Amino acid sequence: MNDMPEPLKPLKTWSHLAKNRRRPSEYEIVSVKLHYHTNSPEKPWELDPDIPMQEWYRRYRNESPLKHADWDAFRDPDALVYRTYNMLQDGQENYVWGLFDQMSERGHDQMLAPEWVDALARLYTPSRYPFHALQMGSAYVQQMAPASTISNCCTFQAGDHLRWVSHTAYRTKELANAYPDKDFGEREREIWENDPAWQGIRELLEKMLVAWDWGEAFTALNLVAKPAVEEATLMQLGDEGLRNNDTLLDLLTKAQMRDAERHRRWAGALVKMALEQEGNREVLTGWLEKWMPLADVAIEAYCEALPESEGRADEAKQAVRDFHQQIGLA
Repeated sequence: MNDMPEPLKPLKTWSHLAKNRRRPSEYEIVSVKLHYHTNSPEKPWELDPDIPMQEWYRRYRNESPLKHADWDAFRDPDALVYRTYNMLQDGQENYVWGLFDQMSERGHDQMLAPEWVDALARLYTPSRYPFHALQMGSAYVQQMAPASTISNCCTFQAGDHLRWVSHTAYRTKELANAYPDKDFGEREREIWENDPAWQGIRELLEKMLVAWDWGEAFTALNLVAKPAVEEATLMQLGDEGLRNNDTLLDLLTKAQMRDAERHRRWAGALVKMALEQEGNREVLTGWLEKWMPLADVAIEAYCEALPESEGRADEAKQAVRDFHQQIGLA
């Protein structure tokens, strides 16, 4: 009698994708269930269970009040992977740098009105600071997220914000070359830290960066701070640029809003998934009630500094609330 066990039959695909009963997509193969540190709730990392990093993940991820039975079920609506993200953003960057080159050849900056140049020095070139804060916030949520499909979205989002920082830095240098007496590239930190127009945004972003719970960090970043900053410093400032014959700023901010719209798509999809779980609506709306007053103050302070400020703050604040309504939180 042969007591040898029957050999295991080879799987046709990865075990965690076998239940789909279809060939997995490229997105699923390289994106789903990549976080090994979610396997053991009490010891996320294969290290001493008592080190501070273990406690950090237990407290701020595993014990978050934002719960779901299977966070790994989340899918990016755009199904981006590293390869397709680079293809997409290579086209975006070609467009943006094409704008820079074409406008430079036309002498765009030299044709700007003096009062608008002053407005750019105060309200545009310091924006590399808030954009960098959004990048750091995205990187934190990426590190703490309970599913690799969520982390991937945050990684691409962080990359987009780095691109925005680069765009702003490049434009700062162009404006410095065109207007050497305006201190472009010299006073941005001082303006960011002291100008009343920026202090609401600065407070919002600095507090966002110390929201440690991953769910609250996601809410503060993707549902409040990012929409508030985008509606003020991209939409409203971009409209002001068009009104002041700054075609480049208008087109640049519209290009950046394409990134922001994609960020809102995945954030909305995650909220929709979270709302399937009982109790999460109360958690999310509670966080919105905590963070939205800071966003309102930030929008008001910034929009009041715009050359044509009437109605702009109300429009920006309403756009943020419209976003919340679209994703089922209003």
